[in-house]
Amino acid sequence: MSFQKILLADDEISLRFLLMETLSDEGYEITEVEDGQQAIEQLQKESYDLIILDYMMPERTGVEVCEWLRRSDNANRDLPVILLTAKALEKDKEKAKAAGVTTYIVKPFSPLQLLDTVQQLLEG
Repeated sequence: MSFQKILLADDEISLRFLLMETLSDEGYEITEVEDGQQAIEQLQKESYDLIILDYMMPERTGVEVCEWLRRSDNANRDLPVILLTAKALEKDKEKAKAAGVTTYIVKPFSPLQLLDTVQQLLEG
């Protein structure tokens, strides 16, 4: 079985480490980056099965990365995108939906909650 590849973009090192551990333990192959610009560069270089973006990141927000991706002719264009966000306001949800985010998880969340969502999207 080939491992499913996930791109994880978050500027918070401790959270990235935690999610990386959780997802790697389940056999996912994770590429981690720490800002939106790096996420875009990575998406231009490699193919993934799923993308996890933090909303608030330096350089570009998760929503901006998702907007760019959905409008590009990138191979990853139609992948499921999970947005991690501390912003639970209706207008932020609208903005995320408009950008093409598949689903979002509001912080604080448990790594297992994220894992459930990842599994649903990849095996769905």
